[in-house]
Amino acid sequence: MTKYVAFLRAVNVSGNNMISMSDLKLLCENIGLRNVRTYIQSGNVLFESDLSEMALVNKLERAVSEKIGRHIPTIIRTVKELENIILHNPFPAANAAQVGILLFSGPVPKDFSSDISTTGREEVVLGCREVYIHYPDGMGRSKLKLPRKANEETMRNMNTISKLARMNAGG
Repeated sequence: MTKYVAFLRAVNVSGNNMISMSDLKLLCENIGLRNVRTYIQSGNVLFESDLSEMALVNKLERAVSEKIGRHIPTIIRTVKELENIILHNPFPAANAAQVGILLFSGPVPKDFSSDISTTGREEVVLGCREVYIHYPDGMGRSKLKLPRKANEETMRNMNTISKLARMNAGG
């Protein structure tokens, strides 16, 4: 069994795409995921499965769509991949709450950085399937404009990524 984390995009944000974490946990168990746990109200699900990443994405997206009546993009990472995200953080001295990780379902598009603009102090570093963003003045005050690539990405901060890796590493 592989340990995974699923990140559901735009769940429980501003009253949109509402699903309780207890309902999400039950939904995941009903589609055959094991040792399911959720973390905070923003659509983070820890679980174990023998299925491939693509099969899991398809199952989760279909089940969530049936539950809430709309498509919710889902990004999946193994615990090892989360540990690598943490290990390769280009902003290790920054406040972890001010480092955003933009997670993509596939490779970061080659032209992604050409469409970034800011008048602020944000720093952006591209990884393989994620983009690291340092928001030294906080995400809420950011002037950063990022391109949207088919809405198949979702953001979590480094605190959340680290917590999920720790939660899944031990259990």
